[in-house]
Amino acid sequence: MNYLSVDKLSKSFGDKSLFQEISFGIDQGQKIALVGINGAGKSTLMKIIMGLEVADAGEVVFNQTIKVAYVHQNPVFDGQLSIYQTIFSESTSEVLNVIDQYQKALLVAETGKDNSDDLNVLMEQMDALQAWDYEYQVKEVLGKLGLHDTELPIGQLSGGQRKRVALAKAILEKPDLLLLDEPTNHLDLATIEWLEDYLSKANLALLMVTHDRYFLEKVTNEILELDAGSIHRYLGNYSYFLIKKAERREIEATEQEKAKSLYKKELDWIRRQPKARGTKAKYRVDAFEETKSKAFQHREEREVELQVSSRRLGSKILELDKLSKRFDAKVILDEFSYIFKKGDKIGIVGPNGAGKTTFLNMLTGAISPDSGLVTKGQTTAFGYYKQEEDSFDEAKRLIDIVKEIAEVVTLANGSVITASQFLNQFGFPPKQQHTPIAKLSGGERRRLQLLMVLIKTPNFLILDEPTNDLDIVTLNTVEDFLDNFPGCLIIVSHDRYFMDRLVDHLFVFQEEGKIKDFPGNYTDLREWEKEEAGKKTLATSQTTKKEASPKAEEPKAQNTAKASYKQKQEFVAIQAEIKENEEKKKALIEKINAGTEDHEQLMSWSQAIQEIDDTLENLEFRWLELSELDGIMD
Repeated sequence: MNYLSVDKLSKSFGDKSLFQEISFGIDQGQKIALVGINGAGKSTLMKIIMGLEVADAGEVVFNQTIKVAYVHQNPVFDGQLSIYQTIFSESTSEVLNVIDQYQKALLVAETGKDNSDDLNVLMEQMDALQAWDYEYQVKEVLGKLGLHDTELPIGQLSGGQRKRVALAKAILEKPDLLLLDEPTNHLDLATIEWLEDYLSKANLALLMVTHDRYFLEKVTNEILELDAGSIHRYLGNYSYFLIKKAERREIEATEQEKAKSLYKKELDWIRRQPKARGTKAKYRVDAFEETKSKAFQHREEREVELQVSSRRLGSKILELDKLSKRFDAKVILDEFSYIFKKGDKIGIVGPNGAGKTTFLNMLTGAISPDSGLVTKGQTTAFGYYKQEEDSFDEAKRLIDIVKEIAEVVTLANGSVITASQFLNQFGFPPKQQHTPIAKLSGGERRRLQLLMVLIKTPNFLILDEPTNDLDIVTLNTVEDFLDNFPGCLIIVSHDRYFMDRLVDHLFVFQEEGKIKDFPGNYTDLREWEKEEAGKKTLATSQTTKKEASPKAEEPKAQNTAKASYKQKQEFVAIQAEIKENEEKKKALIEKINAGTEDHEQLMSWSQAIQEIDDTLENLEFRWLELSELDGIMD
């Protein structure tokens, strides 16, 4: 069943054309990501589909029988309403409306007013709609998204919290088609993982703009690339898209070379013809113009090239001695000490509100600790890329903004280039450099913000959510640069791929202001946490068994630790079953990556992979239990 049709859509801003006569559709079960470089028009296209922008031409048609939900990049709500009121206001879900009425009736009853008749009617409606289970789901979704105090006014929430409210509202509407614009921005890692898991299993169609590569890999089964004003479709996940995109570029380059060769031959023919050409030759003239257009087609790659020099670091870089910080009763930091070394690449993880940004501000001296010392080396020069977007003079031109800091820039190889050349390396071509800041897209503004940090040649980089709004091409280039950055690096990011590639250990913010220095990247941390959780579960299970039979505990203590013949057989069988399921999963992944136009088949394969993952989790847990027994390997 078709849910959404985009037919011959075109949009331009002044002389800049974003896309021309693009067409695509979304069917039941399809989970599609829209990707492209910053400024390609992704957010504009999403706004047109959501009804927030008007196209120059073409139309967007939704199936009138389905329910559609939207989550905007920066959602706006009535600041006077509470979180709970916002989620339930203007709801199109009958179940949500009944739950809302029931909750309000309970509040009335608590005041002592007799409204038993109303409550009885609402309870019958709750029964008829099977809303009791749904009420539990409402609480679960709000809890997973960190929305515990639902009476807080929207006006008191941060941008990230408003994003969570928008996500909760959309999910609880139980839509057939969900549209998401940068859903992972401003979410912490635990929430992103929950959302990723939910969307990969949910029975709905999905269209989203995101730069989170792990999210793309797990959730989507199709990629739409907005490139040079056209739409290119890839049936498969992100890995498949990368392979097929490279193949497409090679084919296009070959075709362009052929067109250039043909153009030279046709140009010679055109020059030899008399000015008054006959009708018979008109078709060849038209074909010549088409060949010329193809041969000299300009592709705006916007490749970013980072080659900025950095200052030399001395032997003493930055030392933290027993730092402590609290706000009222909340402890942010409790006597934390660390001595930074050359080449340190540290990731910072922890839930929103744990104090990560406060910690960064203490390092740079913007905030003072309650106690303890921050000692900076004489040669240490900070470059601080903040989570909040810098405020630029909207009327000023790009080139003027950069020249205020430096007329020339020294590169890593020692060569010197002009401010204009430096902008060009950052993906701002000469033509764009003389346009006002007001015309930049969100991603382009963030790229400019990064440029303004690096132009000062820091040797200690602090990046607070640097991946927000940056396209995948820019992210890959930034990663290459940071991978070879000779100074110290601290990263706070919700982008797990970004963290995994760049950091070698983590500061993990825990309760009561404690920070754990973990040796490894984010994936290593998650694996370690799972292992620890498994050990705790196993210990709890063994303790429960002992408490259930206290009399038998003493005489059987040695016997229960020895593996029986039956347990050994089970252990061998589980190993074989794990291997068999892993092979099945690998085969299904290969099928998905190969692509198919049968979207129901894609959904079936995805569900089968999830079922295998659940089975493997149970098998591996049982394998872990048995592996603790003495003699199991004999």
